[in-house]
Amino acid sequence: MRGEHAETAGCAVARSRAAAPSRVRAPRVRELLREERGAASLEFVAVGLVMLLPLIYLIVALGAIQAHSLGVEAAARHTARTIALADGTAAAGARADAVLTAVANQYGIDPGGLAVSVTCAPAGSTCPAAGATVLVTVRARVLLPLVPAVLGLDRIASVPVAATAAQKVSRFWTGAP
Repeated sequence: MRGEHAETAGCAVARSRAAAPSRVRAPRVRELLREERGAASLEFVAVGLVMLLPLIYLIVALGAIQAHSLGVEAAARHTARTIALADGTAAAGARADAVLTAVANQYGIDPGGLAVSVTCAPAGSTCPAAGATVLVTVRARVLLPLVPAVLGLDRIASVPVAATAAQKVSRFWTGAP
């Protein structure tokens, strides 16, 4: 009887445990905060943004510098060619100004911000002169993007670009001075 009673008592205990519904405990806030699931993806996104934003700024700034240097180079080249092919000195100046303004507008450069110097070689000749070489130097400053014009920061955060072009005037040039 003892054995039967023990078996019966064991079954009753087993039945009562099986019959009782199991309670699923809700996770506590502290346990959720200690959980690391999904942390790697959040860290990847945060570090990616921190590294990606300066890279995007660098690409935009270098693009602006490259665009201005191409514009300054085109302005110098076309201005030198225009002066060398002009009919006279008065026409050379007027045409050079028109070409300089057109090229600056095409490349998005402020025409008022360009510094242009025109010289001729040999040194004593007037521009243009038969057989002379016209040297045109164009300088500009590229303002970096997103730099405010406060306390002169726009002047400090600018990159100078310059280009020089040479064009030979025909030795048969007979333009009026």
